[in-house]
Amino acid sequence: MIKQELWEGQVRIPSGCAISAVISREGRPINGSAMIESMRPMHERSNGLGGGFAGYGIYPEYKDFFALHIFYDTDEARNAVEANLRAVAEIVRAENIPTRKIPAIIGEPLIWRYFVAPLRSVLQSRQQDEEEFIARLVMHINTKYTGAYVFSSGKNMGVFKAVGYPEDVGEFYRLEEYNGYCWTAHGRYPTNTPGWWGGAHPFALLDRTIVHNGEISSYDCNRRTIEMYGYRCTLQTDTEVITYIADFLQRKQGLSLEEMASVIAAPFWSTIERKGEAERKELSYLRTLYPSLLITGPFSIILGFAGGLMALNDRLKLRSMVVGEKDDRVYIASEEAAIRAIEPEAENIWAPAGGQPVIVRVREGAY
Repeated sequence: MIKQELWEGQVRIPSGCAISAVISREGRPINGSAMIESMRPMHERSNGLGGGFAGYGIYPEYKDFFALHIFYDTDEARNAVEANLRAVAEIVRAENIPTRKIPAIIGEPLIWRYFVAPLRSVLQSRQQDEEEFIARLVMHINTKYTGAYVFSSGKNMGVFKAVGYPEDVGEFYRLEEYNGYCWTAHGRYPTNTPGWWGGAHPFALLDRTIVHNGEISSYDCNRRTIEMYGYRCTLQTDTEVITYIADFLQRKQGLSLEEMASVIAAPFWSTIERKGEAERKELSYLRTLYPSLLITGPFSIILGFAGGLMALNDRLKLRSMVVGEKDDRVYIASEEAAIRAIEPEAENIWAPAGGQPVIVRVREGAY
């Protein structure tokens, strides 16, 4: 019997999924086409079942309004959601998200976006601020309306995702028509969950977005914990829970990015014991207060937020991630090749240590 040789792309890639990001510290515009080029060298880390991008600063003319990106299965679902939106918010613009037909992207749902402002009377009657209102609205639509999925809900930012390779997804959404000060991107290689439009990365809530390479072995515990605080995981992918954990720890609990990293990628107790007294007390406090929000399993993630990025590996560094710089830009990706594809002269290439966050912020007032 002749043994058949299997090539990359024909076998499961256990370290698959591709992530990439770029940010300008000075808030200078970066064209969305750059992120498409960044993903091309990592093509074989995906299998065509999901790709996506998040851009920040892409809607300057509507920067004071929440941009809701929504997938619909039917016009009936769209009509029902729009009726709900009109009852609680001012819709200043509603439109199809522009796309181009390409052979590689098929089965697309209805893809709409709305720029909205919550009605003041509704906020007062519910005693909510704008962000809490929008977060609850997203959960309400995603759980109560069959065939409707809000996949982006922040101000002056937006997520664009689909079933397909990321290069094709970027072309489908015409990313060359968008400029932003920060971008993240993802190529998906799903192993335990379905490949569908809502399950592609990035996952988003308000201005926070997550792209993730890895698997969350603690998903059930993380999900049950975060759902006690009003979140609902409906998008059939473990990564969704990371986004809600980030929102909960930062927006609701008031933790800093560094503190949040010490919760979701908490050091081992043996490591904590070797720290100085002040740091040991802080890390012990966080591990004790939020034990069920520790994320276990191999992962590398990039968290995007208004004005910055945070990259983080699991504490054992079981997934690859590299960082590079050039002038005012910082690049983060699964592979150095992805950085070199858009900045051949990138400098200071390095790999972050496990569990150590890399945080990059745009200069205050620059975005």
